[in-house]
Amino acid sequence: MTDPITLQDADLDAYVDNQLDAAGRLRVETHLARDPATAARVMADLCMRSTLKMALQKEPLAGSQATREAARRLTASLEGRRMWTSLRRIAAIGVLVSIGWFANSSIGTFGPREVNASVHPPALVEQALRAHQTSLVRGAMPSQPVVKTYDREEIRAATAILMPELPKDWQVADVQIFPSDFGPSVEATLEKDGKRLSLFAVRPGHFGVEPVKELKVDGAEAAWWQIGDIAYALISSDPESNLSDEADLLKNSLH
Repeated sequence: MTDPITLQDADLDAYVDNQLDAAGRLRVETHLARDPATAARVMADLCMRSTLKMALQKEPLAGSQATREAARRLTASLEGRRMWTSLRRIAAIGVLVSIGWFANSSIGTFGPREVNASVHPPALVEQALRAHQTSLVRGAMPSQPVVKTYDREEIRAATAILMPELPKDWQVADVQIFPSDFGPSVEATLEKDGKRLSLFAVRPGHFGVEPVKELKVDGAEAAWWQIGDIAYALISSDPESNLSDEADLLKNSLH
């Protein structure tokens, strides 16, 4: 016979208290035959149990006050040891819970959270921010030529990126092509109501459909979304621009 399951103290206690069926007792006895140290401890428990049983019998020879006091001490010894075993288990669980609580409070709650200013932005937004900052540098340099032609069909033919249709009151200040991991990306510098924006489009390398999401990061605001294999971002240097309406307008023009 084999004993693939390690016995717990509760199994041994049940054996001593005669609370196991025949199969359970055979399993415990097989284990004890291979573990002399545990067998000696169980035999000591059985001895105390037998002594206790004899002491509590209502026979005249076993009914003296001294015998009953000895039986009481034996009972207390057994219960104390079992209580100590239970307390050790509870303490071990408490240590594990404390470690988990400390790690959770130090590192942060496990699992996903909504994107906010303290969370690392998506790669798309990082690329859009870099393109926006580059456009600001170019705009301040008279030596750098600008391209104010926003030709959606030409951009699509050259990059396979479909750009949104711009509202009529938006002006184009510059259009540039940037490299990316999955082909060229497009950055258009726009002006709306005296506010300068960057419209960025890129292939992120995966297919998806994402609604417009806003993110404030690095003193700027971004609103980004994805349609199929192309992702878009609208960037403003003003963190209070509230770009969601403008982003929805551009997104709807792609349908």
